[in-house]
Amino acid sequence: MKALFTFLLIPICSIAFAQKLETLTIEKIMRDPKWIGVAPSNIRWSDDSKNVYFNWNPNNTDRDELFAITPTNTKPVKVSIADQRSFAPAGGWNKKHTLKLYEKNGDIFLFELKTGKIQQLTSTTEREGNPIFNGDETKVLFTRGDNLYSFKLNSGELVQLTNFTHPAAGAGTSPVAATPQFAGRRGGGGGQGAAGGARTSQVQTGNEQERWLKSQQLELFDIIKVKDKDRKLDSIEQKQFEQKKIKEISVGDQSVFGVALSPDGRYISYSLAKIATDAKRTNVPNYVTASGFTEDIPNRTKVGATQTTYESYIFDTQRDSVYKIATTAIPGIKDIPDYIKDYPKELALRTRLNADRKVTIRAPYWSEDGKYAVVVIGAQDNKDRWIMKLDPTTGNLSPLDREHNDAWVGGAGSFNFGWADNTHFYYESEASGYAHIYLVDVIDGTKKQLTNGKWEVQTLQLSADKKTFYFTANIEHPGITHFYHIPVTGGEPVKLTGMKGGNVVAMSPDEKWLAVNYSYANKPGELYIQANKPGATATQVTNSLTEEFKSYSWRDPQLITFKNRDGNDVYAHLFLPAKPDPAKPAVVFVHGAGYLQNVTYGWSDHYFREYMFNNMLADNGYTVLDIDYSGSAGYGRDWRTAIYRHMGGKDLTDQVDGVKMLVDKYGVNPKHVGMYGGSYGGFMTLMAMFTQPDVFAAGGAIRSVTDWAHYNHGYTDNILNEPFYDEKAYRISSPIYFADGLKGNLLMLHGMIDQNVNYQDIIRLTQKLIELHKDNWELASYPVEDHGFVQPSSWTDEYKRIYKLFEQTLKAK
Repeated sequence: MKALFTFLLIPICSIAFAQKLETLTIEKIMRDPKWIGVAPSNIRWSDDSKNVYFNWNPNNTDRDELFAITPTNTKPVKVSIADQRSFAPAGGWNKKHTLKLYEKNGDIFLFELKTGKIQQLTSTTEREGNPIFNGDETKVLFTRGDNLYSFKLNSGELVQLTNFTHPAAGAGTSPVAATPQFAGRRGGGGGQGAAGGARTSQVQTGNEQERWLKSQQLELFDIIKVKDKDRKLDSIEQKQFEQKKIKEISVGDQSVFGVALSPDGRYISYSLAKIATDAKRTNVPNYVTASGFTEDIPNRTKVGATQTTYESYIFDTQRDSVYKIATTAIPGIKDIPDYIKDYPKELALRTRLNADRKVTIRAPYWSEDGKYAVVVIGAQDNKDRWIMKLDPTTGNLSPLDREHNDAWVGGAGSFNFGWADNTHFYYESEASGYAHIYLVDVIDGTKKQLTNGKWEVQTLQLSADKKTFYFTANIEHPGITHFYHIPVTGGEPVKLTGMKGGNVVAMSPDEKWLAVNYSYANKPGELYIQANKPGATATQVTNSLTEEFKSYSWRDPQLITFKNRDGNDVYAHLFLPAKPDPAKPAVVFVHGAGYLQNVTYGWSDHYFREYMFNNMLADNGYTVLDIDYSGSAGYGRDWRTAIYRHMGGKDLTDQVDGVKMLVDKYGVNPKHVGMYGGSYGGFMTLMAMFTQPDVFAAGGAIRSVTDWAHYNHGYTDNILNEPFYDEKAYRISSPIYFADGLKGNLLMLHGMIDQNVNYQDIIRLTQKLIELHKDNWELASYPVEDHGFVQPSSWTDEYKRIYKLFEQTLKAK
C-alpha cells in the first residue's frame, strides 16, 4: 500500500488498572494475560517500506487489532477494516521488486507497487496457487491441482505445462498382458504344456492369413489401391496439422508437489510422495462437548510409524522425457547409523542388504541466469544433509557439501540457504560446532566460512543487491541477541542494534529501517523503530504494560554460570529471596520444548507465567533456579545433541549439579529441593523424582511425556532413533521404566484433550504407579485443556496445587 489511508487515532498510554500489585498470589498472576498488557505482535512492513504494521491491544478489548506507524511518525494509528481489505497478501516479487504475485481465494493476482494497481489474472472455480514469475518475467507460473501452468502477461495466453494423471488401480492395459507369451498362457490354461504351445501357433497362423488376404486384395483391385493411397495421404496431412500433446505422466496413487520450471523453460522438476496410509493414528477423546456426547479428535501417529517416502524427477520438455534425480551417488547413501553397532544382528542384516538410505530432496534451486541448479537433500534418519549440484540433462548429482552428525543434523539455521550470485550458493552449517554462514563455489566446489566463533547465526537474510548478509546472532553473550551485517564475501560483523536483551528485527524492504521487538528479562516486548545504521537511536513506539503490572518490582534474575560434572559451563537464571525461609527451600524450574533457550536477557514469551511464579516463590522464601540444560538451544552443536540416545541423562545431571551449587554457594537445604516444569520439563521432573529421589523431595510434572515410544515421530526419532531399532535408548529415557524409584511427593497435571503429549501417556504411568503400590502421588486432570493450557481457571488450579505441594513438603521442619 502507498499510504496509510484512513486511520483511527489511538492514544499511546498504558492501561490503567485500579489495583496496585503489592503481594503476588496465584490468583493474580494466572489471570488472563491481558492484565499484564498486550505486547505488539506480528510486526511487518508494508511493501513500499512506508508503514510498519503490528497487532496490538492497548485498550484491553476482546481481540487484538491492527495498528500502523511510519518511520517518521511513530504515533500508532488503528487500521480500518476497509483499508485492510485492500491489502495485497504476501507473495513473490519480480527481480526489481516492482511487481508482486499472490494468491487470494484460489485465484492469482498481480500487484504493481508504484501505482498500487491490482490485476486479477485468473477467475475460475478451480483453485490456483503458488504464483511466481518465469525466468525472463514475461509469464506467470502457477499450479492448478497437480499441474503447472503459464500465463503470458502481454497476451493473456494460458498454457498447461504438465499433465500428471492418477489412473485407477487396474485401469488400462497391463504391460504384462500385452506380451505374446502371457497371451498364450491365458488361452491354453496349461502354461508350459503342449496345449499352450499349440494355441500360440494358431494365433500366429491367423495373423499370417490376414496379411496374405490384404496383399491379395491390393494386387487384384484398383479401387483398393486408390483407397489405400488416400488413407496414407490423409494420415500424413493429419500429422502435419496435429498439435503436439503434453506428455502424460502417470503418477499412480502418489501425491505430486514442488512442481517448478527452470529459468530457461526447458526443465520441469517435481517430487512424488508415497503417503504412508497404513500408519495407525491415535484418537483423543473429548468429554466436554457441545453435543453432550464424547467425541474423538483424530490425532497423530507414534514414533516408528511408517513414514511417507519421496522421489524427485525431471521432465525435459525438449526431449519429451522423464527421469529420476539419481540418489545412488550421494556420498554415504549406504552408511549404517553408528548406533546400530550396539545391535549386532541388525548390523549384520543391514550390512548384508547394503541398501540406500531414504532421502528427501528440496529441489532444485536455480541460479538467476539458469546455468546451475542446486538441490538440498536430507536423509530420512536426519543424520546427513547434502548440498549437491544437479545436472538437469541426466538427473545426476555431484557433491558440494555434506553435513553429517551421528546424532542428528539441525541447529539454528539449518534451513537458511540460497544463491549469493550466479556461481556461489550460501548456507548455514554446524561443521565448526556452531551454526555459521558458508559460501560454496558451484563450479570448482571451494568453500568459505564467512562467520566464526562460539556463537550462533539464528536468522539470515541476503540484501536485495546481494552484497550484504543481515543476521541475528548471540555474539556478545549466549543470552543476548543483536542484528548484524557483513559483506557477502565475509568480514567482521557490524552490530546494528544496541539495546541489551532480546532484539527481534524486521527490516524494511528498502533496507533503510529496522522495526525491533525489544524485550528485557523483566520487561515484555515493545516495538521500537531505528535507522538501519550502526549506532542509530531506537525510538520506542508502544507502551503496553498496565500500571498494575508496573507497580510490582519484578526481579531481573541473576544470569549465572556454574560448572557441571563434565567441566562445561551451564547458564542459569537465579531468583534469590530477600528473606530466605528458615527451611532454606529451593525449587528448580525446567523449561520445556527440549530444544529451546530460556536463560536470556530477553523476556520469555513461552514462560512468562512461570517467570511470575518464580518471583512469587522467591517472595515466599524460596531460592529458584532456571537452567538451560544440555539439549537447550543457543549453545552450539555439542550442547544441542548432548541428550542423544539418553534423555534424562546429561540434561538431568545438569539439574543435579545445579542443586549442588545451590547447596554449596547459597546455603540451600539439600533435603528441601523441589522441581517443576511442563512438557519436556514435566518429563524431566518425572525422571528426577524416579531416578534422583535423594536430591528432589517434591515434583510438579505438567503435561509430561512418560514413555517416549508413545510420542510423535518427527521429534523423537531424531533423538532416540526408532524404538524397534534402538530399544535401549527408549528404556533408559522413559520415566515409566523407573517409576519404582519414587520416594518423594509427586503431583502430575495433564490436559485431557492434549493432542501433543496425549492424556493416554499420563494414564499409563498412573496405572504403573498403582501396580507398584505407590501412594505418594496425585493426578490432576483438566478436561478442556490441550497441551498449552488456555483457561485462566486451569492455570490457577494447577499452580495452586504445585505451590501447595512445595509449601507442605519443602518447608517441613
